[in-house]
Amino acid sequence: MAALESPENHIKATATSTATTSSSTTSDLNFSVRRRSTTVTDSPSTEMMESEDLKSNGKECDKVTNENRSDIKFNYRPSMPAHRGVRESPLSSDAIFKQSHAGLFNLCIVVLVAINSRLIIENIIKYGWLINGGFWFSSKSLRDWPLFMCCLSLPAFPFAAYLVEKLAYQNYLPQLVVVFLHTIITTGSLLYPVLVILRCDSAFLSGVTLMLFSCIVWLKLVSYAHTNSDLRAIAKSIDREDVPSISPYVGNPYDTYFKSLVYFMVAPTLCYQSSYPRTESVRKGWVVQQFVKLIIFTGFMGFIIEQYINPIVKNSQHPFKGNLLYAIERVLKLSVPNLYVWLCMFYCFFHLWLNILAELLCFGDREFYKDWWNARTVEEYWRMWNMPVHKWMVRHIYFPCLRNKIPKGLAILIAFLVSAVFHELCIAVPCHVFKLWAFIGIMLQVPLVVITKFLQNKFRSSMVGNMIFWLFFSILGQPMCVLLYYHDLMNRKGKTESR
Repeated sequence: MAALESPENHIKATATSTATTSSSTTSDLNFSVRRRSTTVTDSPSTEMMESEDLKSNGKECDKVTNENRSDIKFNYRPSMPAHRGVRESPLSSDAIFKQSHAGLFNLCIVVLVAINSRLIIENIIKYGWLINGGFWFSSKSLRDWPLFMCCLSLPAFPFAAYLVEKLAYQNYLPQLVVVFLHTIITTGSLLYPVLVILRCDSAFLSGVTLMLFSCIVWLKLVSYAHTNSDLRAIAKSIDREDVPSISPYVGNPYDTYFKSLVYFMVAPTLCYQSSYPRTESVRKGWVVQQFVKLIIFTGFMGFIIEQYINPIVKNSQHPFKGNLLYAIERVLKLSVPNLYVWLCMFYCFFHLWLNILAELLCFGDREFYKDWWNARTVEEYWRMWNMPVHKWMVRHIYFPCLRNKIPKGLAILIAFLVSAVFHELCIAVPCHVFKLWAFIGIMLQVPLVVITKFLQNKFRSSMVGNMIFWLFFSILGQPMCVLLYYHDLMNRKGKTESR
């Protein structure tokens, strides 16, 4: 029997199997064992016999063959148990989140691409090419030069803040005067663009771009002034020897450098510090790849807006003035393309653009977002969605409130209030519509924070809060705001043209 053959005889039989034909009466088991051994010692037999250098390899093959022989003899016998423990099915409720679902994820992507490609082709065949840039770049776009000039003049505010800090560093200005001047500078950096946009009937995209720039400048200037004020206080405490020796600021004295401010104003961060983690070089090929992705996804985002979102909102009614069921149907119909645009916006700005900017400036800390899509509460989402703003809020609002004995819940409410104000400014000012829809939408996140946190504590290891976040924030909230602002904007334009 082949199962009782010695290893030496078996190897000899294997070595000569390529030159002679094995007997047809050999059993199936003998054939399977010979095939398994052949895979280990599979080399031309004549070369093994003629070359002395392969003798050591032959000994190693003997060891491997003996081990495989042992495995066949003991581990693969019919009497060996096939079931040796308690195991769950991969898709059971207890084990589903412990398994890797990369294959299913790839399947979902393939199906999603196939379905949406069919829908895009069907939409173009049915409605034609609906791309029209009038909403973004109208005939009035050439008259948007005041907004462009306003954007070019924004660097004057950081320069003024630098002069104030330089005078404060040289002890020419008292602390109260420094605070007063910084308040005027930061307020002017925000009100100046608002007034320019309101006085000019500009295109929507131009107004949004200018408001985003002005809000970023305001946040950076606040961080610059607040950080330098804290460094001045620490420097005075060091002079009085009031700071413990373990303080991280000892050995890093307060100073002002214009170069540091310039780098901070263009760096992808909102929190000022004298130095940042830096990378060694710029990967030029990688930057080109990211730029190509940025162009592709920006074009796709514009296509979704023009081909899907604009026709839906044009054929809709005001959500609060028409039939309730019709309004719900419009919101749900708008939710999918709006979600695509929102995800593309996140990918283009937070991943592609900020990483491109960081690479060009050798900025090392590139944690611009975390895995917010896995957030189980609304509070987790706001902590992970926009890391530059989150770090700014924690550094300049949340912890200063706690240090001033303000309760934690009220500090969170103040942070949401500031966020709501800036969301309203970035949308309402370019639209010339002040109905506070964005402000209300952000402030309604506060009760959702409480609800999702309660559900998370009640149903631990549950994704109920994540589902509530996706439902209220992406499926209902954003499409509702789009409809509200669109109809209010169209009503304002109608009244303006009737005059």
